[in-house]
Amino acid sequence: MIRKFVLILGAAGIALTATACNTVKGVGRDIESVGQAGDKAIN
Repeated sequence: MIRKFVLILGAAGIALTATACNTVKGVGRDIESVGQAGDKAIN
């Protein structure tokens, strides 16, 4: 019983970590695109 709980908890932790990494990458891309749009507007 405890072993199943630990496995489920570990799987949930891995899933949340993977999701967080994708979110951070997406935010970075969004910030980069805003910067590029600003550069185009200035030039």
